[in-house]
Amino acid sequence: MKTSNYLSILALAFSVSAYAQDKEQPATNPRNTNPEAIVATVNGVEIKKGQLDQAFEQNLMFVSDKIVTKEKVLNDIINREIGIKKAKEAKLQDDPIVKSKMEDVLYHAQISKDLEKKLQGIQVSDKEAQDYYAKNKEYRTAHILFRVRVAPDKAEVEEAMKKSLEVYKQLQSKPQQWPELANKYSQSSTAPAAGDLGYLPAIKYAPEYFRAINGKANGYISPPTRTQFGYHIIKVLGVKEWKEVDPALYKKIVYDQKRDKILEEYFADARKGAKITVNKEWLK
Repeated sequence: MKTSNYLSILALAFSVSAYAQDKEQPATNPRNTNPEAIVATVNGVEIKKGQLDQAFEQNLMFVSDKIVTKEKVLNDIINREIGIKKAKEAKLQDDPIVKSKMEDVLYHAQISKDLEKKLQGIQVSDKEAQDYYAKNKEYRTAHILFRVRVAPDKAEVEEAMKKSLEVYKQLQSKPQQWPELANKYSQSSTAPAAGDLGYLPAIKYAPEYFRAINGKANGYISPPTRTQFGYHIIKVLGVKEWKEVDPALYKKIVYDQKRDKILEEYFADARKGAKITVNKEWLK
């Protein structure tokens, strides 16, 4: 979720841009500068010049494979008004899915209203990005995955764990068999490539997966590690140093962490004024 400047993005999403240019009117005509001038009406709804000017400018901010003209943008607004009228006649605003999406918009708009200034003030230094990377390096790994379903039964989990331990024992005595065993047993699309996942930042790994490899040397093979996907046997194939990675990526990661901290503090404060009851027995 990109909360910063969300309201402007929201305005674009829910007011399709448009603008009408009357070629027969001279540039000095007052109507050309009057934001209240009515450019078109759709089923009784007026489209004013000020609305169209703003929407047209917003459209010009984004790259498109179509030329942005005032006539095209006006047609977009007309189409939008027709669609809204049809939706209201069908009472789509009462549809549960539509209501849920409308509530999502309200949720994000409220956060933007309350936190936009704080989020715009986030700064990330080079040192902060390097300090983060020192603890969260970019590893190249391969894995042999024994899958379990999202909601597995006990027997399925036990079978996956048993098979993963058997393969791990084979690798302990004959690590050179990794490509063969990965191709044979791994239930992953990377199996034909010996399970190679390439280099990935820490945030792309499941937390348990990254903990199993963090700080380990090339060639290290982990015991079976459980994630939400199943049991992984993981092999470390490489690790990048700071000079080899994209600093902008890690500045963005640190930015996201700072943003998330602001959001956590915001909701921790908001929860103090809310009446909340949690039945923890249903969380087990």
